[in-house]
Amino acid sequence: MTGNDIRSRFLNFFAANNHAIIDSSSLIPQDDPTLLFTNSGMVQFKRVFMGEEKRDYTRASTCQRCVRAGGKHNDLENVGHTARHHTFFEMLGNFSFGDYFKKDAIHMAWEFLTVNLGLDKEKLWVSVFEDDDEAYKLWEKVEDLPKGRIVRLGEADNFWAMGDTGPCGPCSEIHIDQGPGVGCGRPDCAIGCECDRYLELWNLVFMQFYRDETGKMTPLPHPSIDTGMGLERVAAVIQGKHNNYDSDLFSGLISKIAGLSAKNYGQDDRVDTALRVIADHSRATAFLVADGMLPANEGRGYVLRRIMRRAVRFGRALGLKRSFLAEITAEVVKTMKNAYPHLSEAANLLAKVVNNEEERFRETLDNGLAMLNSEISRLQKDGSSSVPGDFIFKLYDTYGFPVDIVQDVALEQGFSIDEPGFARAMEEQRALSKKSWKGESLAAMPSGVKKLVAEGHKTGFVGYKTHRSNSVIKGLIDHEGEAASKATQGERVSVFCPETPFYAEAGGQIGDQGEIVGPNGRAKVLDTIIVADGVILHDTEVTQGSLLLGEQVKLKVMEGRRQRIACNHSATHILHAAMRSVLGDHVKQSGSLVTPERLRFDFTHFSPITQEELETIEKITNEEIRANIPLETAMLEKDEAIKTGAVALFGEKYGDKVRVVSIGKFSRELCGGTHVRATGEIGLLKITAETGIAAGVRRIEAVTGPEAFNIFQAREKQLASLANLLKVPTESLDTKIGKLLSVNKDLEKEVSRLTAKLTLSDIDGIINRAQMVGDTKVVVSSVILDSPKTLREMGDKIRDKLGRGIVVLGGEYQGKAALLAMVSKNLTDRYKAGNIIREIAVLVGGKGGGRPDMAQAGGPNPDKLNEALEAVYEIIAAQQPLP
Repeated sequence: MTGNDIRSRFLNFFAANNHAIIDSSSLIPQDDPTLLFTNSGMVQFKRVFMGEEKRDYTRASTCQRCVRAGGKHNDLENVGHTARHHTFFEMLGNFSFGDYFKKDAIHMAWEFLTVNLGLDKEKLWVSVFEDDDEAYKLWEKVEDLPKGRIVRLGEADNFWAMGDTGPCGPCSEIHIDQGPGVGCGRPDCAIGCECDRYLELWNLVFMQFYRDETGKMTPLPHPSIDTGMGLERVAAVIQGKHNNYDSDLFSGLISKIAGLSAKNYGQDDRVDTALRVIADHSRATAFLVADGMLPANEGRGYVLRRIMRRAVRFGRALGLKRSFLAEITAEVVKTMKNAYPHLSEAANLLAKVVNNEEERFRETLDNGLAMLNSEISRLQKDGSSSVPGDFIFKLYDTYGFPVDIVQDVALEQGFSIDEPGFARAMEEQRALSKKSWKGESLAAMPSGVKKLVAEGHKTGFVGYKTHRSNSVIKGLIDHEGEAASKATQGERVSVFCPETPFYAEAGGQIGDQGEIVGPNGRAKVLDTIIVADGVILHDTEVTQGSLLLGEQVKLKVMEGRRQRIACNHSATHILHAAMRSVLGDHVKQSGSLVTPERLRFDFTHFSPITQEELETIEKITNEEIRANIPLETAMLEKDEAIKTGAVALFGEKYGDKVRVVSIGKFSRELCGGTHVRATGEIGLLKITAETGIAAGVRRIEAVTGPEAFNIFQAREKQLASLANLLKVPTESLDTKIGKLLSVNKDLEKEVSRLTAKLTLSDIDGIINRAQMVGDTKVVVSSVILDSPKTLREMGDKIRDKLGRGIVVLGGEYQGKAALLAMVSKNLTDRYKAGNIIREIAVLVGGKGGGRPDMAQAGGPNPDKLNEALEAVYEIIAAQQPLP
């Protein structure tokens, strides 16, 4: 029975037991900013369990894609070294929201394992919470569970809680005895032992209490069920394997990697570890990218970067010198696309992301490993066995070298790492900025909002058809989040109405503003937001009289502002389609902002857009605007909408029914925002900026209508002013400026030549600034260069006059850093110029080498020259031979 068979059997079994089969949610949690990644099946139902959201079903089943890497739930460093740890895994689960409880949950779990999967009942054990007599008795009634197989365990093993406060309850776990051959061998080995003999297969959580801030637990009015069973684990058991990586879910990937590296699986522990790491990390990479995540230097994106780079690092350990990760992630797509069709849609983007990241990291790896090995050599000479925390942080923070790779290399060479020192350095950095994924718990939702949700209130949005409507105030929430019955002039209050024309901020479009008018007063609507599923609040300030709970009111959207927002939103759709036509289908929206004044569009792309490409994108966009194409909207089933070619945006949460916005045949997207009736209303679009904001993510900013026209007028005025200043016609400006720049360049060259000449005459002054490193005189200086040979000329003169010592010079020439290291002949037995220059070159992003007495290097980062030269004394000190 394959892993695919087990997945299908599980979902079919629960469908037959009247469960709604729900698609796996994204790995990026939509409703819980406290989580880094979706790490269990219950995450997408958290608000349902908390009573903050209602669904049209009371029992559900899923196969949820999960990642545990980074944050509280972090298995990254164990992956590859154990039989069970993964960064990416699939969680099979069934859920009851106040429907069935313990009896049915136990019955269905037992039936599925023993009948559908055919597990040997004689090998199965059950654990229950020590005080859960109800579950114990229910298991006793399972006739074919062998007697004496129910074990009571404590809170650490068999009690689950959502957090310090909130829903909680006992749980029951089903275990399988894999036999003494895979156990620890201790005579007291039993359920609860950390070894793999008694392997947990399925955890049934009985959510029956609510724990408050004092620790008091109160029975829930509608107890619920949350279960979880790892597909990789149960597949290994069914297939008779004692290691998850030996199941068919991994065997194809491992064979592929082994073939590329000419290694055999199962013959060498270090090779096996590397093969498992790459197989696991390739799956995590493919699914995270497919869910819209891109490598970055912080938050979730940094965890993805760590996963990818760890895979590349272990690939190098297997002898894979060329890029390989894209080939393995393509194999992931091939083997898992039937269960997860969205992988196919992201295949092209995935290949580009992986190739780009691997290429960048190979450069980082070369430089970082050279620095790390040099440091370890120095430490070995000093008799130390621990890599200092400040050095690890420098590698991580300055050069992007992952800490886990430092740990791996250190471990291989018998070194430990100074984790407390690194942690201190990291803490100092964290104090300067918040983690990008950190947010408030859902439990922190204001009591006034909780009351609205508990009472089942939802808002009907009528703003697609009208900007004005009548409704009734069904909720008032004061500035402290408490429910109120009245708000008077000057007070800030959130207003809930069951129907509104106000659009709440979503999908990058900001919320509407306007006015709410009642019989006793009026309030200015400053913003409109969604605070819970289907609950829209109007953030208002009472400007006259008072607003009362229960009174009839008129809601009026600020029409001019709404129209400008609609123009910018529709323009964003056209711009997106134009970019895809010019740059390729790999372009995906990864963020946006639509305001009355401007639009901002973040997208996946791996190089700056050329001026020619920008002009083409702008030209196509304005052609579509001038064509005055009517916009059409339709509500469709999500799968049907995707089949029609509608673009779904990364990171957006969609229901089963979606709104499709079409602009002729040119653009079709899933979108809930407000739009123009026809493209001609936009008038004109002007791109104002194009920049990179992260690896593989770029940003375009633009304006439309009057704002765009103002830019053209301002630039015309600026050109006229320049022409007047330079005393030439506007059409001759480029020629005139070209001549001025040419003259200026000649003058700069002359200044450089004279400055270099003066520097050559100040050799004594440079030597007088030398410092002693041990018993060696070291001259370090930054010099102005008029040609590459100036550096060598100065170096020769200083070395000849110095007699015995080391000379390191650096300067900028044609926008690049140039470096020179010289060691007098009488010191080359102790110091090598090539070794010195290699370490300095890394700091300006370059490479170098040469003879023991003279070496040169260059680098693309002249802004790092001073930092590189300042590090010379430390570098030379580290290379001092032991006395």
